[in-house]
Amino acid sequence: QVRLLESGGGLVQAGGSLRLSCAASGINFRYYVMGWYRQAPGKQRELVAGIAVDGNPNYVDSVKGRFTISRDNAKNTVYLQMNDLKPEDTAVYYCNLLPTSQRGSWGQGTQVTVSS
Repeated sequence: QVRLLESGGGLVQAGGSLRLSCAASGINFRYYVMGWYRQAPGKQRELVAGIAVDGNPNYVDSVKGRFTISRDNAKNTVYLQMNDLKPEDTAVYYCNLLPTSQRGSWGQGTQVTVSS
């Protein structure tokens, strides 16, 4: 059973940067597509970025050009580099497997708060 541990969130001013990390265990990580999700207060959880087994990334339009997803298979870790952060990026960020049929239990997430 996959276990996911997110870290790296914090409070940052608009225009700032953060790098999130997600350590996965219990799976053969290199064979899984991974995604970063976020859930803002009062809103549904949304997928913001995904990375394929071969490292090919995909992004939701609202973060394209600002966020970069990457993975280190040797460390069983997926990253989300977030630049030019905006107040609307404020949310709890989670990682999980893709597609949704592969998804495991959610971790505790990591809070990102962007002040204007």
